[in-house]
Amino acid sequence: MIEYNNLINNIIFSNIGTINSQNLFLFIIFALFFSLAIDVIFGELPTRIHPVVIIGSIINFFKNIFIKIKNRISGFLLSFSTCIISCIILYIIYYIASYNMLLLFIIFTILLSSSFSVNMLLQTAIDVMNDLNESLNKARQSVSYLVSRNTEELTESFIVSATIESLTENITDSYVSPIFYYFAFAIIVIFYPFNNSLYWLLMIPMLYRVSNTLDAMVGYQTDELKIIGYFPAKIDDILNFIPARIAGLYVVISAFLLRLDWKNSWHIMLRDARNCPSPNSGYTMASTAGALNIKLVKKETYVLGDDNKEIEIDDIKKAVNLSKLTIILFTITVILLLILIKVIL
Repeated sequence: MIEYNNLINNIIFSNIGTINSQNLFLFIIFALFFSLAIDVIFGELPTRIHPVVIIGSIINFFKNIFIKIKNRISGFLLSFSTCIISCIILYIIYYIASYNMLLLFIIFTILLSSSFSVNMLLQTAIDVMNDLNESLNKARQSVSYLVSRNTEELTESFIVSATIESLTENITDSYVSPIFYYFAFAIIVIFYPFNNSLYWLLMIPMLYRVSNTLDAMVGYQTDELKIIGYFPAKIDDILNFIPARIAGLYVVISAFLLRLDWKNSWHIMLRDARNCPSPNSGYTMASTAGALNIKLVKKETYVLGDDNKEIEIDDIKKAVNLSKLTIILFTITVILLLILIKVIL
């Protein structure tokens, strides 16, 4: 296995740093930067090799076994089994790659990029906006892939609302949460480097993705899934609790920098974030509604914001820019904090 005292020297940074912690620190920073670049430039990995697709197959396999248990322990067994198998697969990949430093960096970076989805998050909203400019029916079809509600009779305003809701709700679990946990564990690794620490560092955001995928696949309140989906849904709520509130705050800061109504963004977030059934999804949605001075409505479920102005197609573009800056600011903060921690150390 690898020796971390020569980690970065053996990859591409041969003239940077001479001690173990310095090499490890550089690996962490550059891996984050390049993983984001990969996602933004190239988007998702091919379906056949995408870790989330593989995780989904593992979930389906164990779901068919444990759903027969009419008890909430079925959800725990499903989550535990999926995590164990995912960790084993990840370790096999890591173990093979760790014999070549350049290969390890490449594989680590690609896998880290698969734990979040910035390109798809932003592009799907833009696609709906473009479809709306062409045809209402086309937009209804495209937005149906983003939300669980019936879209066949949605008006233009409700399509815009649904698109902005989907976009901003997913700021948390599509980026902020996995990077938050990457950052949190990176601090531990920087202060207390240990054997195979890069594997554990990669495993943390990947396990978050496992949890999020479990919630997406079985966390719905249907007769079939409400028992087995209870545990995965609760774990996902717990894991997103802190990141969702951080993401909401960054939306407010981004609104200020974009000269949107940041005061109203803060006000509406505090007032309406808890209107949603989820304890977490409302923070980024409500702060966006406030920043744009619009009302986001999911019929018979929640209302966020005030209709200070009529919602329009251009609000999707504004929400995309707001989300984009939120992601950029959060990334910069993570990198600066890691540098600051390294300096202090």
